[in-house]
Amino acid sequence: MVLFRPKVKGLRHVPGSGPVIIASNHLSFSDSIFMPLVVPRKVTFLAKSEYFTSPGPKGLLKKLTFIALGQVPVDRSGGRRSEAALITGLKVLAEGKCLGIYPEGTRSPDGRLYKGRTGIARLAIESGAPIIPVAMFNTEKIQPTGTVVPKVMRVEMIFGEPMYFEGDSTDLQHLRDVTDQIMETIQALSGQEYVDTYATKAKKSTEDDEG
Repeated sequence: MVLFRPKVKGLRHVPGSGPVIIASNHLSFSDSIFMPLVVPRKVTFLAKSEYFTSPGPKGLLKKLTFIALGQVPVDRSGGRRSEAALITGLKVLAEGKCLGIYPEGTRSPDGRLYKGRTGIARLAIESGAPIIPVAMFNTEKIQPTGTVVPKVMRVEMIFGEPMYFEGDSTDLQHLRDVTDQIMETIQALSGQEYVDTYATKAKKSTEDDEG
């Protein structure tokens, strides 16, 4: 970690105890490695189940890394499976733990910030836990998608002030409004260009164009 000379601002905003949700932009696989290493308490991420089942040596490395970091595999493909992921997240928070979330749902395909999934709003409202917005910098350069060995350069993180939300967690428009507020705050910290579409849709569109 010393090699990457982490520059961290606002870490004081992360409470030392009690339930809390850390919501970050997502640029690289290594986000889930660098961030937990600087937070002074264990961060549990609801990691994509694919990270635990990828084939080959690279897949095994990912699996062992996530297990070592205490990450929880969940199926985030949608519908009832996404509901199960939310229940898992609420359980982590009910135990007074620190939950890490990437509201975009997947890594940004081009470094821009994409529309957030509303699951984070439900987690915040139903648990009462504060959200700490986070901006990661340079991780997409340190470990671009598809690479195993990271490039040594400085990683930066900014932790914002706590955000609290309440209201009706069954009101879809309210969930969208809350999620948009979270994404706007992350954008203000990161300075990224915002794209009002889901990152998964952008990735699929790129793949279709290449096909």
